[in-house]
Amino acid sequence: MELNKINFINTNAQKIYENYLLQIQLATKKLSKADQQDILMELNSHIYESLQKNNDKEELSSLLNALEKIGIPNEVLKPLIADKKLRQATKTFNPIDVLQALALNISNGVIYFVFAILYMLLFTFVFLIIAKIFYPSITGFFYKKNEFFQYGLISFNENKMKYEVLGNWFIPLTVVMAILFYLIITALLKFKTYLNKKNLLK
Repeated sequence: MELNKINFINTNAQKIYENYLLQIQLATKKLSKADQQDILMELNSHIYESLQKNNDKEELSSLLNALEKIGIPNEVLKPLIADKKLRQATKTFNPIDVLQALALNISNGVIYFVFAILYMLLFTFVFLIIAKIFYPSITGFFYKKNEFFQYGLISFNENKMKYEVLGNWFIPLTVVMAILFYLIITALLKFKTYLNKKNLLK
């Protein structure tokens, strides 16, 4: 569905209106095309309704009043964009969407900071898989009863290197752990989104 733009007689009003629509598009560029369009159409509708209520006033003045009530897109849309991005992430399971959702929501509570830390740990698994390929002798699960155990990278320490217990199974196990970790994080995000939605409906 295409946006029905408002046409103004006053050229300055038209320029300000077009610029405001551009600000909305820039503020919502991290969202899906459908969400971008929904927000653009919703705010455009608010502008139109406000202008209709004040149609006895001069165009430019009415428009400026309408835009002032709505607010600066980059500021007023932050909570809505953060919420929509979170919903998008829980639907797509796309790592980029999840990272962007966490970045947008990190100021909305400690729980999102925790999610961000968990996601950073997830990338550690990916790093270890690559490290095992290029540095197999110092990457793995090193274990000696009552002395040490270490999962990951170690320094070139011959005393530890000979106690790597997984061998070629390190990569498959790390892949499985990474997948499970990712699914758990995304499921938790999905649950958090559900709680947010439930709270809004109260």
